[in-house]
Amino acid sequence: MANDRKPWWHSKTLWLNTIAAALVALEAGTGQLQPHLPVNLYTALAIGLPVLNAMLRVLTSQGVRL
Repeated sequence: MANDRKPWWHSKTLWLNTIAAALVALEAGTGQLQPHLPVNLYTALAIGLPVLNAMLRVLTSQGVRL
């Protein structure tokens, strides 16, 4: 059963969420991103991230092993 699982670093869903979390942490800690981004980007990301997660979940055919 464990052999049909992919390593965690092959997961597009985990990479998407890691990048999103890193950008949120960077902005929260430094405030350096917002001045360089369009005004409605946060709204678009708030809507887009769950949609992308759902799409990647539907396309997923393998589990992840740590």
